[in-house]
Amino acid sequence: MNTAFIGIDYIIDITHPDGKIPHSSPNVIQGHVIEHANRILTLAGEKNWLKLLVKVGFSTHYTEQPKSSPLFGQLNQIGGLSLDTKGTDFHPDLHAHLADMVIIKPRVSAFYCTELEAALRANKIERLIIAGVSTSMTVQSTAREAHDRDYQVVIVEDACAAPTQAEHNSSIEFLKGIATVVDAEQLAKMV
Repeated sequence: MNTAFIGIDYIIDITHPDGKIPHSSPNVIQGHVIEHANRILTLAGEKNWLKLLVKVGFSTHYTEQPKSSPLFGQLNQIGGLSLDTKGTDFHPDLHAHLADMVIIKPRVSAFYCTELEAALRANKIERLIIAGVSTSMTVQSTAREAHDRDYQVVIVEDACAAPTQAEHNSSIEFLKGIATVVDAEQLAKMV
């Protein structure tokens, strides 16, 4: 089955303690999330899967920023998620050089206003392996859209994190209704 790995928002502003919105970073560190993402990137290379890294970001003047959004509305005031800063660089420990493509998104879902669908269709992808930060936002949003676009969805739980463990666990429980949920070790065995 043609498969793609979609790793979402493993960027400094979100996953690193020095980021502008590091709410999930303690759980990223404690859960070894970046290490698990690297394991998936390596496995994807061995299996010849399409490897896509997606990151959220806005232009210098935040032209596409939704100012009325409770999530994104204040970012321009703190310089968060600006594509011209290191905050939107991938986490320094992430093996981002292994990606086939980097996609920039202006909202929560990896599908919204991006080249993701075109890349998936061009490569005749049927199954998506999804992981990222945060579980409760981008992973859940992207998985829902993928499900509704008739992709087989697999979530790699230990390559995801949220601001709290309770939020992560709740999201994973929801995702079990639309996706297969595994950890990185189980993923390596199931393919």
